[in-house]
Amino acid sequence: ITGVSWNFNFQHLQVAAVPEDVGTADALRAIAHHLTANDILVVSGDLICDIPPGAVAAAHRRHDAVVTAMLCSAPVSGQPDSGSSGAKDKARKPGRFNIIGLDPTKQFLLHITAGTEVEKDIRVQKSILCAAGQMEIRADLMDAHLYAFNRAVLQEVLDQKQTFQSIKLDVLPYLVRTQLSSELLFSGVRAEEHGNDTTQNDKVMLSQLLSNTSMPSFYELYASGSNGSTPLPRKTHKCCAYIASKGKYCARVNSIQSFCDINRDVIGDASYLSGYSFSTHNNIIHPSAVLGSKTTVGPQCMLGEGSQLGDKCSVKRSVIGRHCRIGSNVKVVNSVVMNHVTVGDGCSIQGSVICSNVQLQDRAVLKDCQVGAGFVVTTGSEYK
Repeated sequence: ITGVSWNFNFQHLQVAAVPEDVGTADALRAIAHHLTANDILVVSGDLICDIPPGAVAAAHRRHDAVVTAMLCSAPVSGQPDSGSSGAKDKARKPGRFNIIGLDPTKQFLLHITAGTEVEKDIRVQKSILCAAGQMEIRADLMDAHLYAFNRAVLQEVLDQKQTFQSIKLDVLPYLVRTQLSSELLFSGVRAEEHGNDTTQNDKVMLSQLLSNTSMPSFYELYASGSNGSTPLPRKTHKCCAYIASKGKYCARVNSIQSFCDINRDVIGDASYLSGYSFSTHNNIIHPSAVLGSKTTVGPQCMLGEGSQLGDKCSVKRSVIGRHCRIGSNVKVVNSVVMNHVTVGDGCSIQGSVICSNVQLQDRAVLKDCQVGAGFVVTTGSEYK
């Protein structure tokens, strides 16, 4: 499934491979010699959205920012960054969220911490808070992993900070943290050479910050020096946020739970992402699919191209991929069955994800399972 249509010129598309354990920052280092534009977009491959990337790029250029991060509402059903297993695990730790600080206009990114427990205090830059006047702290927004970067600044950070491995955990927080005391080179001048170092005293507990300040506003600080004089060349840099409207769809396929949630969305409220039209029964059945006698495919289901279901089957709130062969008296509920899967007679599949080329022999029972590609579930087996 995909949520954004990208118009690529495949004659100029190049694919660069990096080791599987390499972080996102290291992946960018590996392709640095291919980056030539003044501004670049970095998009995670697990992002499903209907937000035009051009809107993020336009906001980035309008503010002359070094980075613009796209933020969207966090999924309701779970914690995408928690890595937690089943939702029924009562002993699991409290969910971990992104803690995001925004200026009053919700255009500038003042603070971001990934995976911070909500119950704990957080530390923010006092200088940034004083410059902005006030900061709105949000825990209901998700970093969508779509960023617009100033290429020169990004490459400088990657070159100077060789220990940085992740865009989300290292590069973005660093740029936000140093935006009023930039250590980046602009026109050959370092801001810290002119006495703009941030001291440890700038970091204070959020609960201890004073609300009143006589310092210049956030915008004035960007327009002039701290004493009102003409500023040095780019001694500060702007970090911006593009917040997707609630009417837009934005989610990341970064866990089994989110994968299942998104598949349900695509055959539900976000059905327009699939590119298919719903039937009068509120489901999607490809014209080439074959249904046996007394077989029912319920609302909010999808049956892919060339798939066949035997007699007396029941499919509810599930997605079945292309060219699957499903026998008779099979029940599929709240599940995702990928492509080229063979299911024998009398099988029951509930709350499970079945990867491509799996074989389920007769009378197999699966509940809340994930079955890897090519696996064979033997006759009469029961897994829960």
